[in-house]
Amino acid sequence: MMRIPDQEQAIAARRVVSAIFFMCGSFIGLWASRIPDIKSATGLSEGGFGVLLLVMASGAFVAFPFTGVLIDRLGAAPVSKALAVATVISFVLVGLAPTTNVLAFTLFLAGFSFGALDVSMNGWGAEVEKVRGRPIMSSFHGLFSLGAGVAAAAGSLAIEFGLSVTQHFSAWSLATVPFLFWFWWQSWPKMDSVSETGAKAPLFALPKGALVLAGLVALVAALGEGAVTDWAALFQIEELGYSEAIAPTAFTVFSIAMVVMRLTGDAVVARFGPVRVARISGVVAFFGCLLLVSGINIWSVWAGCFVMGLGYAVLFPLAMSRAAADPHMSKGPALAAVATLGYGAFLLGPPLLGFIGEAWSLRASFGAVALLTLLIPFLAGTLKVKS
Repeated sequence: MMRIPDQEQAIAARRVVSAIFFMCGSFIGLWASRIPDIKSATGLSEGGFGVLLLVMASGAFVAFPFTGVLIDRLGAAPVSKALAVATVISFVLVGLAPTTNVLAFTLFLAGFSFGALDVSMNGWGAEVEKVRGRPIMSSFHGLFSLGAGVAAAAGSLAIEFGLSVTQHFSAWSLATVPFLFWFWWQSWPKMDSVSETGAKAPLFALPKGALVLAGLVALVAALGEGAVTDWAALFQIEELGYSEAIAPTAFTVFSIAMVVMRLTGDAVVARFGPVRVARISGVVAFFGCLLLVSGINIWSVWAGCFVMGLGYAVLFPLAMSRAAADPHMSKGPALAAVATLGYGAFLLGPPLLGFIGEAWSLRASFGAVALLTLLIPFLAGTLKVKS
């Protein structure tokens, strides 16, 4: 018989899930801060480096469906704990990669473990949210963004002090080890994740009905976040002529905005509802994209990143909450299906933007992101969660 966690367990689990989100986000910031160095070391063009990012994306795509089934069979908590360890190890391997071919293999492993962890930790977060009885998913993603921003800022310092990518990645990964031990001590029962239809979870699940459109919201939001993560620094260096030392600041500013909005997002969503918040967020993100694309000066670029962060912040959490509450699919496959459309865009989108950047310019790449963002206000109605 399924045991429902009590409020005390939910409070303790919220702390652990929050820490996992923070740790996961920190590896994105770690990666983003050293992309110019890694690209330079490989000697690849934008398109060639985009292929490496595509390899990383393919790892996540392979992981998504398997993770959904594992969540249903084993529970979101134990799967998240194991994947947290795998993610740390994979980024150590990325930092140690001696050649481009080895780097491609390690990026596949990093994409696999990171993508799988993204699904499972959202599943665990959705369970905690359900027990707590109020919106908290946005705060989890806020800590993800905080971790990304902290790591990106630390990346700037690492560059200033002359740390190599290997030294930087290894030191950061070593610092997470105490947290990994803490994660394993947290107990959390396996919660029921069967849909109202009672259907058995398939291995490869595609979103159905309105969940498809909710997945598109996640796709557009994740594409915007991925674009800033992987290309904002290079956009400033290669097209605007700014130095490597200040280039990571754009991502840091973006992450700060994401943190601010996500940490307050739960209260905003509870007050105004997910649909209205999503519509306004889409408009805000679009104007942020325009500021970034204008590239008038460094301040307009940073302001654009900040406004984009405010706009995109709550969209992905809203889509994941909608997936976890879907009445037609069990939680694991529903989260995996939306992640395939949404979080997959975080990894797959930047390589495609790299191809656009090589064919035209990185400014054109961010312009494409702006146009897609206009879809958000029209898709927002699909994010309403039925009680």
